[in-house]
Amino acid sequence: MDTQIIDGKKIAADMRAQLKKIIQTLPKKPHLAVILVGDNPASVLYVNHKVKAAEEIGVFVEVHQFSPVMTNDTLVEFIHDLNKDADVDGILVQLPLPTPLKSDLIIQEIDPQKDIDGLHYVNLGKLFVGQPGILPCTPQACLALIKSACPDLEGLNAVVVGRSNLVGRPLAQLLLDENCTVTQAHSKTKNLAQITAQADILVSATGQAHLIKREYVKEGAVVIDVGISRLENGKLSGDVDFQNVLGKAGFITPVPGGVGPMTIAMIFQNIIQIVQKKACSKS
Repeated sequence: MDTQIIDGKKIAADMRAQLKKIIQTLPKKPHLAVILVGDNPASVLYVNHKVKAAEEIGVFVEVHQFSPVMTNDTLVEFIHDLNKDADVDGILVQLPLPTPLKSDLIIQEIDPQKDIDGLHYVNLGKLFVGQPGILPCTPQACLALIKSACPDLEGLNAVVVGRSNLVGRPLAQLLLDENCTVTQAHSKTKNLAQITAQADILVSATGQAHLIKREYVKEGAVVIDVGISRLENGKLSGDVDFQNVLGKAGFITPVPGGVGPMTIAMIFQNIIQIVQKKACSKS
């Protein structure tokens, strides 16, 4: 069968165009504060992508870059200042943070109402109990890409490989909310290939290159590849053995150019949601 490539770049570009129109109707230009600690090349690149996308659609981004020797206490104090700044609508901490900074500690100091990544325990808790809150960006991106290939997910079997708070756990909940039957697999799962081969929707988010091989994939499945690794030859690879899965999967996201661009678009969807909520509370 012919496998259709899910073009994350194009879908994200279309979404940004829609978000730009919405931003033009808002009472204020959204203001996003991005915290970048150190000069990790990948983190700097990701931040630059976010700034470029923000400029395109009309979001004001202020990047606060700090030395990698910054302390937890100093960073927490800075976040508290941003929390109190009425002009700042959203706060994003670029992960991973250098050692010895504690990412989880830092994220939990962000005001949940400004938590653009949706990773504060308040927002994750709201997701798991079915209350409206700010949703994590990468799981939102995955769900949007899945629905671009298969709009009605009710009753489908979904397997999520990975159980992190960043992707795996919240994505499993989002798929449950779509009335999928969800299996959560991970590094300790036995007979992984037998489990994933039953999936109508297969999402892998482990960061282990070429983990998902052809025999792991059900004929015609929607395959979403969240993982990203750099191979010995310098090339980027996802969790999925892309070339070998072609011709068996019905739909598949590439790496790069799949989940990444959509994740950035979801950042701006979240900040629009925040600004709209603030405007409603004042009216």
